[in-house]
Amino acid sequence: MKLVRKGSKQFQKLINRDSVVKRRVSKSVAKIVENVRTSGDDAVLRYTMKFDRVKMRAKDLKVTQSEVSAAYQDISPEIVNTLKLVIDNINKFYRKKRKKSWKTRGAEGVILGEKISPLESVGVYIPSGTVPLVSSVYMTVLPAKIAGVKRIVMVSPPNEFKTINSHILVMADLLEVTEIYKVGGAQAIASLAFGTKTIPKVNKIVGPGNEYVTEAKRQVYGYCDIDMLAGPSEVLVLANQFANPSYVIKDLMAQSEHYGGLSILVTPSKRLAAIVKKEVEKGYLILTKNIREAIEITNLIAPEHLQIMVKNQKKVLKEINNAGAIFIGPYTPVAVGDYVAGPSHVLPTAGTARFFSGLGVENFMKTSHLIHYSKKALEESRDALEKLTSIEGLPKHMDSVRVRFE
Repeated sequence: MKLVRKGSKQFQKLINRDSVVKRRVSKSVAKIVENVRTSGDDAVLRYTMKFDRVKMRAKDLKVTQSEVSAAYQDISPEIVNTLKLVIDNINKFYRKKRKKSWKTRGAEGVILGEKISPLESVGVYIPSGTVPLVSSVYMTVLPAKIAGVKRIVMVSPPNEFKTINSHILVMADLLEVTEIYKVGGAQAIASLAFGTKTIPKVNKIVGPGNEYVTEAKRQVYGYCDIDMLAGPSEVLVLANQFANPSYVIKDLMAQSEHYGGLSILVTPSKRLAAIVKKEVEKGYLILTKNIREAIEITNLIAPEHLQIMVKNQKKVLKEINNAGAIFIGPYTPVAVGDYVAGPSHVLPTAGTARFFSGLGVENFMKTSHLIHYSKKALEESRDALEKLTSIEGLPKHMDSVRVRFE
């Protein structure tokens, strides 16, 4: 691990890290997005051949029921039961978070409130590179389903057999995903944003991906909504002399399994720092004067995953303001959050936990304000309305009020 001192250039880089997009990636993605927008399926098929090296026809893009049935034959019943158990865990967590519409009545017949409605459609991107990210299926689809989204469209890159990984297909089927398409990369994001003859346009796109997928999400934002622009996975372990060094070491090393994963240990313990530095090759070590300074630095870094391994956990937790997900105590590794605990593992990275939250049910819902005035209530507001419309120079706004009393 690299020892980083507070105030150094490397320290500032950790604080101000971002997901800077290379110019070549941005230009390449812009071309792909525009071609899919104008040429639809033809562009999708052309890029699928170019990047995935799979030759397909438009009618091959949509996953069939026979493909889903075949996927069940590829995996054991025990795995299917495990997937069902995990679904139950996630369901229990998110059902408690579903918002409801509300109204309040004021004087003279004034009614104010909010109408909460689910998004009509959502696109879910699931990577399928060297390993199938089956956990990303339920971590993105379940919050959308509980929110009440009726149409959930999943896209994932095709393999050499012109299909999608069996574990991903089975999980999608268990969650009753509406439609599944065999397309990946920036072309998948563009097809969801603009729609093609085969792939439907959606209101929001969620899910992880490489730098091309992330940049495509950035470029289509505005045509549809997106969840966030997530960078490489990261963990910050906040620990002191009471932490088990073996736990800390393994937790930091776990992030190295992610491409570009970032591991940081922040500790006031010289002994723990020395042990970990000797065993962990990749990552950064910040040695602090005391636990208070460690907390201050943690909030500055605003990590995606924060593990708290100290004796007085509650006291430290009260002081933490910036973290995507917080894992408390020695028996809560990030892995439980990644797979089975309940909250989604789609979390803000690169310091954006200062102002973003992890994916939840509320991300798949929208609010319409409700306003109802009686004639008497409107009359009582006439004086204020007249003054305000006059200040802003909008007399016709006031005319729309006066006409109701003529």
